[in-house]
Amino acid sequence: MRVLDWLGRRWTLRVLWELRAGALPFRALRERCDAVSPTVLNERLRELRAVGVIALRAGGGYDLTAEGRALGALLAPLNVWAERWARRATHGRRIPRSER
Repeated sequence: MRVLDWLGRRWTLRVLWELRAGALPFRALRERCDAVSPTVLNERLRELRAVGVIALRAGGGYDLTAEGRALGALLAPLNVWAERWARRATHGRRIPRSER
């Protein structure tokens, strides 16, 4: 349950999602996170570093660790589900069993 506690904090999943393609410096990460406040972003980055899913690179910028990439792989099916749900919600239709 501890993992769900920190994953459920605002902006945590978004930060992980934005780092999935590679390292980003603080400013770029903030822009991709819809201009989250610097204070909140710093707090989330500190928390994610403390649990070992992101690291601060020597040249600057934040990147997923091996554990962070493993977590990302677990979250990928959630994204598939979310996209399917969004299509259904926006089109007001039920998803056929073949698409489930």
